[in-house]
Amino acid sequence: MLASLLLPTVALASEDENFSRWLIEFKQEARQQGISDKTLEQAFVGVKPSPRVVKLDRSQPETIQTFQDYFDKRVTPYRIELGRKQYREHRELFQKIEARFGVQGRFIAALWGMETSYGRFSGGHNVIAALTTLAYDPRRAKFFRKQLIDALVILDEGHITLEKMKGSWAGAMGQTQFMPSTFRAYAIDGDGDGKINVWESKADAFASAAHYLSSIGWRSDQTWGREVQLPAAFDQTLIKEKVKKSLAEWQALGVRKQFGQPLPKRDLVATIVQPDGSGTRAFLTYPANYSAILDWNRSHKFAISVGTLADAIAR
Repeated sequence: MLASLLLPTVALASEDENFSRWLIEFKQEARQQGISDKTLEQAFVGVKPSPRVVKLDRSQPETIQTFQDYFDKRVTPYRIELGRKQYREHRELFQKIEARFGVQGRFIAALWGMETSYGRFSGGHNVIAALTTLAYDPRRAKFFRKQLIDALVILDEGHITLEKMKGSWAGAMGQTQFMPSTFRAYAIDGDGDGKINVWESKADAFASAAHYLSSIGWRSDQTWGREVQLPAAFDQTLIKEKVKKSLAEWQALGVRKQFGQPLPKRDLVATIVQPDGSGTRAFLTYPANYSAILDWNRSHKFAISVGTLADAIAR
């Protein structure tokens, strides 16, 4: 009986030792990449793997919810109305960013709304602790190890203090939830104060989001797509990401706008997406901008929700 009672304690001690060894090795790598000893000493005080973070990683809504459930929980009348209010309130800032980067302001507003409910809920997790957990966990260790290094670089560069570096369980940060690698690649100083503060500066957050989208192929002369009606007995083999047809070709196959009107007469190619499968809601998506939103978050549920919210905000 005594031996059986000791087993959990022994296992826990062994896991602590494994993590301690892992952390020593990680810090050595971080030093080799130029992270200062001061940052390394401060960043990991009291940090241990979090079972809650691992649980959240295994139960992401993009993977466990149907599209309709996901959509209904996010593109709500309240979020649309709040988005319209915020869009009007910050219209001058959105116009400046749109003129500079060619990304329509309504999409920045929609991403802001989807990611943090317009800055109200940007996450309360210690980013270093969350990323350490996921870098130590084997499921996506390589990806999150890089994110952890990048987060330490951001601290070293003085953009934010350790105490203020809060974010999601996955380490996404600020008003528009940039991962550390995205921050390092695309975040910019939008308000001219010499720092990049996507946590507290809307100008920095919005400009960084627009810079990111414009850098990966956003087209200012296009939208993201639209909901459509498919004809009865539509060929389901055509609903694949690799199947791209012109709007005229989709029109000839019987595809119509949501309420039965003809498709736009523009020289554009598009792909049909049907997240919940045959017989459910279908969407015609334009590769440039829809793909850019997918690059932000590799989920059709997310991308369609962002596009629909953006249209509703501007309506």
